[in-house]
Amino acid sequence: MKNKNIVKYTSFIAAVLMMVAGACTKLDEHVYDKVDASTFLTRRDDVIRDFLRSFEHGYWSIQGNDIFAVNEDSSDEFATVNRQGDWQNGNYFQRMHYHTWTPTDAFASGAWTAFYQGIVYATNSLQDMESISDPAKLNVTPTELADFKAELRTMRCWFTLRAFDFYRNIEIIQDVKTTTTGSKQSTPQETFNFIESELKASIPDLPLRESLGANGIGRWTKAGAASLLVRLYLNSKVYTGVDKFADCATLCQDIISGKYGAFTLDNRWDAPFDYTNSSLASETIFGFPGTLARTHWQYDAGMYFWGLTYDAAPLYCGFTDFGQSNPKYALQPGRDVDSVEYSFQLGKPFVKFQKYPDDLRLKKYKNLGNSTREGMFLFGYLPYQHNVNGVMKTDTVQGNKGNYPLYIRDQVGMFLDAKPGSKIADKESDMNHADHNSGVFMLKYPLYPTPDPNRITSAYAEIRLSEIYYSLAECKYRAGDKPGAAALLNAVRQRNYPANSPSLYKADGSQLTDQEMLDEWGREFLGENRRRTDLIRWGVFNSGTWWDKTPDGDNHTAIFPIGHDILGANPQLKQNPGYAGF
Repeated sequence: MKNKNIVKYTSFIAAVLMMVAGACTKLDEHVYDKVDASTFLTRRDDVIRDFLRSFEHGYWSIQGNDIFAVNEDSSDEFATVNRQGDWQNGNYFQRMHYHTWTPTDAFASGAWTAFYQGIVYATNSLQDMESISDPAKLNVTPTELADFKAELRTMRCWFTLRAFDFYRNIEIIQDVKTTTTGSKQSTPQETFNFIESELKASIPDLPLRESLGANGIGRWTKAGAASLLVRLYLNSKVYTGVDKFADCATLCQDIISGKYGAFTLDNRWDAPFDYTNSSLASETIFGFPGTLARTHWQYDAGMYFWGLTYDAAPLYCGFTDFGQSNPKYALQPGRDVDSVEYSFQLGKPFVKFQKYPDDLRLKKYKNLGNSTREGMFLFGYLPYQHNVNGVMKTDTVQGNKGNYPLYIRDQVGMFLDAKPGSKIADKESDMNHADHNSGVFMLKYPLYPTPDPNRITSAYAEIRLSEIYYSLAECKYRAGDKPGAAALLNAVRQRNYPANSPSLYKADGSQLTDQEMLDEWGREFLGENRRRTDLIRWGVFNSGTWWDKTPDGDNHTAIFPIGHDILGANPQLKQNPGYAGF
């Protein structure tokens, strides 16, 4: 059990985390940084601010420098299509979709910089904590100091694991106080071993969430570190060639059983994405606190707010604080311009939801008042009411390319003012041929109207208990235990459907196939920054076919190129295979 004093600083953590709305948007290209702890660690608040620096950056890095964009746009879920000239952007997003990126693309250097700045911040703060010889002088207990160190090691592992997944051949950073130059890349096995050993060493000194109570938002706990190990083990075969599914299954079962803290699945599908900073979602293992007035990175233009059409926020949702959206992200289509479902198995995310038509998430997103909503998607007409000379008139959201109402559909093409169900002569449907009717939009985090006091108060859920259930289900499925896998999936899925729904999997698991497992991962975690990793683990990221995407010539794009700027800064780094000619 942690010392009670630890609880006292958690509300301060949430406050500081929410004060950095612009703190990480102007990033230079220096990978390393160091600060002499003796010059500023003179009181307790100094220690806490130092401890928090990597957390502030970590929240931003979820979407910063196009990390979210390339994870989602390179998969079979989202697409940033050229909408009549909008989002053409020199074919930058087309290269993400077609897997034709190069080391000169901005994200190639940007993601490395984002990850390694976080690694350096965490390491610098960790070394500061390690330099404290008499914590009592700083009004810090030995138990608190041990916790600070463990959380910083865990945070460094979170950044390192993400860099590992992105680039595979990366540097391991353990010192920034005396080391001022870059080093050579470690082998994937060395990196795997480092992450594993650091997480295992951190767990004993991390708190259980129940010792933190409502102040646990934004805190690494025993369960959080264990969940990072689950991610590492689940993808071990990809990362190192060594199968760790059995180890993954054991760890998942321990987390579900409460060995690392008490967590329970929420009973509503939207609950993990809709809770305020004064309370915890029961299934959120690790997240970042958000607020309208301060930090809310998942609602940034780099992520969910630009995942809806023009004027949908102020007119249809009644949320006027941010003005218009810019439709950057939409679901890839499941149907051609004549409404015929595509024959390929991957992609088609909206169709995959419609496979189970009583899914509560399939309702059109609608605010219901009093901080409640229904549905997860924007499609069809988006009506709204406004006052015209004292008379309330119903209108429909339009785009920015013509004076006609938008009819948002699970198709991509030039529909313009065509009515729903009518045939259009132009049959082209690809990344460079789309209008503003094209593609269903996802609203997983709520967008409540401006008068609602809880608008933009949802914390970002980075790790959910649902992920542990699905990871264990996959391990059981791979081991031949389909009934066990079905039971675990249904434990989560039951909240997505009415009581006694026929959409739940049969107890014998007979409906489960490789494709259905992958489809179900996509339904539950749509838009949660993991689809690329899941496709790679199931062996279809490079070989698969989805909308406007044919199989790659080889699998070198399963990892990204290291950006030219990064290679120039550290001559010891070697470019990843397949990119040397660029």
